[in-house]
Amino acid sequence: MADVISLPVWLSSQHPCHYLQQQTAQSILLANERIAPDTSIYSALIQHGFRRSGNQIYAPHCPDCQACLASRIAVEDFRANRGQKRCWQLNQNIRFVIREPVFDPRHFALYRRYQLARHTDNLAEITEQNYIDFLSSDWCDSWFVEFSLEGQLVGVAIVDVLIDGLSAVYSFYDPDFDRHSLGTYAVLWQIEQARQRHLAFVYLGYWIEDCRKMRYKNQFQPLQIYKNQQWQIL
Repeated sequence: MADVISLPVWLSSQHPCHYLQQQTAQSILLANERIAPDTSIYSALIQHGFRRSGNQIYAPHCPDCQACLASRIAVEDFRANRGQKRCWQLNQNIRFVIREPVFDPRHFALYRRYQLARHTDNLAEITEQNYIDFLSSDWCDSWFVEFSLEGQLVGVAIVDVLIDGLSAVYSFYDPDFDRHSLGTYAVLWQIEQARQRHLAFVYLGYWIEDCRKMRYKNQFQPLQIYKNQQWQIL
C-alpha cells in the first residue's frame, strides 16, 4: 500500500450530500496521471474504499459523517436468495455483449430515458458530454455491457476489471422492463462473470444504511463493508 499512500491527494470543496438530506459532503480526490499505467494501483485503491467517477478517483471524507461504507461481495461466499433466483430465471433469455467504453447513441438514449423516469429535476444535466464524462475513463480497463432481450437493448452495465474482481460502476435500463429487476440482474451477472474468470470479489460501491436507494445492497449476502480500515461482514 506504500505506493498508494504516496499518491498526491486533495480535498474537494464542501457541497450538499446527494444521499442524505441536510448533510454536507466532501471527498478526497487523487491525481490520475500516476494511476493510469498501473492497474494494480487502481485495484489497491478500490480495496481501500475508493471509487471511480469518470476519470476521477475519490473517497468520501465528510466533516461530520461517516455513513458511506465501501461494500463488496465475496463471490465464493455469495448465495442467491429466493427473489434473486427468480430474477435470474426470469432473465435467462437475456443476451449480453461487452463493448468498449466509448460513446454509443443507443446507450445514451437509454440512459436518458432511465434518468428522466427517476430524476426529472436534472434534465439540463443529461447531455452527451456529461454522460460520457461520468461513466467512461481514459485509463482503466472498463466494459460497457449491453443486455438485450429479443433483440431489444434493455440495459447497460458499466464494469471495471480489477486484479481481484469486478467493480460495478453504474447500470441503467429501460423503465418499461421494471418487472425484470434488471438492476439486480446486472449485479448477479457480474457475480457470475467474476466466478467464471476466477476473480474473488464484486465491488458494489458505497452502502449507506439511511439511504433507501443504497439499501438494495443488503440483499446480496453475505455483504462485506470496509470499516475501520478493514473488510468485515455487515
